[in-house]
Amino acid sequence: MSQAALTFRDLTLGYGSHPAVHHLNGTVRKGSLTAVVGANGSGKSTLMKGIVGALRPMAGAVVKMAGIRIAYLPQQSELDRSFPARVVDLVSLGLWPRRGLLGRHTAEDRASVSKALMAVGLEGFESRGLDTLSGGQLQRALFARVLVQDADLILLDEPFNAIDAKTVGDLIALIKRWHGEDRTVMVVAHDLELVRQNFPETLLLARQPVAWGATSATLSAENMLRARRFHEAWEDNAPWCEPDGHGHDHVAHDHSHHDHDHPSKQKVAS
Repeated sequence: MSQAALTFRDLTLGYGSHPAVHHLNGTVRKGSLTAVVGANGSGKSTLMKGIVGALRPMAGAVVKMAGIRIAYLPQQSELDRSFPARVVDLVSLGLWPRRGLLGRHTAEDRASVSKALMAVGLEGFESRGLDTLSGGQLQRALFARVLVQDADLILLDEPFNAIDAKTVGDLIALIKRWHGEDRTVMVVAHDLELVRQNFPETLLLARQPVAWGATSATLSAENMLRARRFHEAWEDNAPWCEPDGHGHDHVAHDHSHHDHDHPSKQKVAS
């Protein structure tokens, strides 16, 4: 039986009193490559923040494999590009789990940073200011930081937004390299054709899990329609879970290796 890098146990995440991810159950297998898809506001970024620990669960839990090392790449919109830092400074931040923020970098560390910059096509960019980079160049630098972290679990939130096709292709190649190294990778993505071509497994969210498993089955026309209906049903003042009988379609989850609960069996918060 394969190991679970992550286990979601009736996980509900949100902000204040407003849940954004409802009752997620299942496992992310060690060494798996999973896309997380859904409409804007469906809970994708919230789930990433819950996994990394930036959000405390409103209910349930995220259980991580013992000793797992996590690298998290947030959306570019959450980064302050005006901060006076160089490319080498950004990439070197990937060393802090091993060295600490004030730790002295060794010759091996500097070689690791240089190797990572070469891997993403930014050799010679070490002294460039972050504010001088294009969107694609900045994303390459952020991927170099992830490379330096040498993590077991890699979480990427919308890494392909607003970048050119060449950069997307190069970053996909890096993601597949991590997958080949038996690292666990979860990627929030919007381009469903890109997902179909490159990701073996997909989690489809609409604030609650709609489907999760093999990408071809998850992204079926039926599941996409159900996701749209689920998403349209939620309102800002919605309760934690919509009670049965409100006319919403429910999705049967038959991916046994994820052990998902059927939405109609989920608890309704009182």
